[in-house]
Amino acid sequence: MKVSEYMSTDVVTANLRDGLRQTFYRMRERDIRHMPVIGDDERVVGIISDRDLRHPDWVDDEENCAHYYLLDNAHKVERTMSGNPVTVSPDENLQKAVEVILDHKYGALPVVDNDQKLVGMISAMDLLRAFHDIDDS
Repeated sequence: MKVSEYMSTDVVTANLRDGLRQTFYRMRERDIRHMPVIGDDERVVGIISDRDLRHPDWVDDEENCAHYYLLDNAHKVERTMSGNPVTVSPDENLQKAVEVILDHKYGALPVVDNDQKLVGMISAMDLLRAFHDIDDS
């Protein structure tokens, strides 16, 4: 079974300069927890998750910033995202996606073509659906 058989292709993306508030609401509206970040060259440059938005790493680096940290558009996706995301290709076996998600404790992976351009996302839920399909046969 291939990644392409279970990945989502209707993927909502973020841009490096998108504000965190707008990104949060986009994720909430679409009921998604992971959003690939696309650079100016249309390639995947990062991923942002609902967990990143709940507690960005940079909050711990700034003294007493909790009082002014608000999920606003002054803070950009670029500062909060995880860069250099691990990706899979649509032609890879699902087992590879399972291994990466388990090894890194990720909730989802961007699926990219040979030019590192986004073609889909595969989530832990997609992999559970695949397991369910195997179990039913």
